[in-house]
Parts: sequence; C-alpha cells; structure tokens
Amino acid sequence: MVKLQRVQRPKTQRGKRALKEREPKLIENPRSLLCIRGNKTSNTMKILLRNLHLLKSPHSTMYQRNNTDIIPFENTSKLEWYCQKSDCSLFAYVTHSKKRPNNLVLARLHNHIVLDMFEFELNQQTFRSFDDFKCTKFAAGNKPCLIFHGELFDNEADYKRLKCFFIDFFRGETHMKEIDLNGLEHVITFTVDSQTKVISIRVYRIELKKSGHRIPRIELEEIGPHLDLTIRRTKLASDDFYKKTLKQPDAIKAKKVKNVTTNELGTKMGRIHMEKQDFNQLQTRKMKGLKRRAPTGENNEQSSKKRKEIDSN
Repeated sequence: MVKLQRVQRPKTQRGKRALKEREPKLIENPRSLLCIRGNKTSNTMKILLRNLHLLKSPHSTMYQRNNTDIIPFENTSKLEWYCQKSDCSLFAYVTHSKKRPNNLVLARLHNHIVLDMFEFELNQQTFRSFDDFKCTKFAAGNKPCLIFHGELFDNEADYKRLKCFFIDFFRGETHMKEIDLNGLEHVITFTVDSQTKVISIRVYRIELKKSGHRIPRIELEEIGPHLDLTIRRTKLASDDFYKKTLKQPDAIKAKKVKNVTTNELGTKMGRIHMEKQDFNQLQTRKMKGLKRRAPTGENNEQSSKKRKEIDSN
C-alpha cells in the first residue's frame, strides 16, 4: 500500500506570505546562498565561509553546525533538501581533510536539483580575509562590477561554464532597469592563469576622487577577501538539462515589431510602406507655367482656331 504524503496548509498570514514568496515568478528573485560546513573543517575554511556569507549578504543563510552525512560528489540529496528548506539556489560547502585539504565546493541549483558543481582547493598561504584589510567596506546588498581576465574563460568549455557560474553567483538583483553609478561601490575580478590554471579572485572598493573635470578620477582599494583557487573536480549538467534551464517564459520575451530594426549604434530604424501616389493630384505653387493643361486633343483644336483667326486677319 502506497503511503500518501499529507499536504500541510498554512494557518497564518505569515505562512501564506512565505509560500507566496516561493511561488514561480516571471522574474525570479535574487539567488540566495546557503553556507554549510562539513564534518571536519579548519579555522581557515570557516573564515572563508563567513567571507562568502558577507559577500552575498543579505541574500545568504549560514548554518553554524557541522554536518557528518554530506558527500556532495556522491549524494546531493541532503544538500538539495537543505536548499529547498532555506529557499536557496546556491550553496557553499567547506571541508578540510588529509586527502583534500582546504576544500571548497560551490554549486547552483535549478528547481532544487543540482545543476553545476565545482570543487576548489584554496591556497592557504595567499589567503587573506575581510579582517586582514583595515579599510572601509561596501554596503550590504549592492551590486558588484564583475571583471574576467584570461583566455581560458573564452576558449575552454569548463571555464566558460565557470564564468557563467560566477556571474550567476555574484550578480545579485536581476530585474533592475537602471543602476546608479554612485551606488556601484565594489569590483570583483576573476583572473585565470593559462599555465598554472590558478583562479585569482580579488575584491576592490571603488573610490571617486576629484579630477578637476566633470568625470571623477577612479581608484581601486583592495578590501578582501583575497583568494587563489585551483579546480579539483567538476560536475556539470548535460547539454539538454542546461538548455532547459535557459528557457524563458513567453510573457517576458520582447515582442517583435514589424519593419523596425536597430543598428549597431542603437538607432531605431523603421520602414514605412505607402500607396502609389498620383502626381497629377499634387498641389503645386500656382504659377502660370505650372498650370494643368487640357488633354492633347483640345490643345490641337484651340491652336488650329487661333491660326485661322490670324490668317483671316
């Protein structure tokens, strides 16, 4: 006999609002991050997890306890359940062991199913956290400017997917039509070395200083964290599943307007179709030489009469 799962209805207005917030939307909410620890973690990895939590704040949730029964590359069901419970579509998982020291796993989900997952090794010698930089930080919730350096991000398939993953991970709000440049406070740069394949992540604060002109002078000040990562393993979605995640609803697709195009400079060009014009009906300037003449038969008769009058005289 199959046991049916009972559907629990919300009994309070707060519960109804929470369920309504999780309903499918045409424009999705900002992706939230779930920060979670493994069975064994070092102090360095705990600091790294806290820094990722601060970078994604306020769209981030952090679990403080260690979890013994999570092995991401063997079974992701427990992580998917945690993400569904916390309404998160990203997770960061840290562990530290003799076989895989300073281990960081980052992943994104689609419909509470793991889409792409990357395992990194953190270089502990070069790691510097937020607290190591004694300077002013950025406001929580601000959108960052993302900059990518390196040929691998454009040439190799795994690094192309990694670039897409980092954009999805750090971009924040997605339905903003305009951005105030004064609110653009920090920059995150991603640099990959084509030989060592080390991914360097740096975070800078944008400072606007006087330049004597209308456009201010821009300087960058590093605020942390300072990360050097190396890819250990990847678990990428199949092409069919990945293509399914890119599908957009018809309601938000831009409707095509007939005979209207946009050139490379952004100028809108339109083509107008008009009926065939009769130039005999055009209103011209009223001059003696531009008067409409009678048909050719009538002109011949008038000219012949004038000739006869001249001859008779």
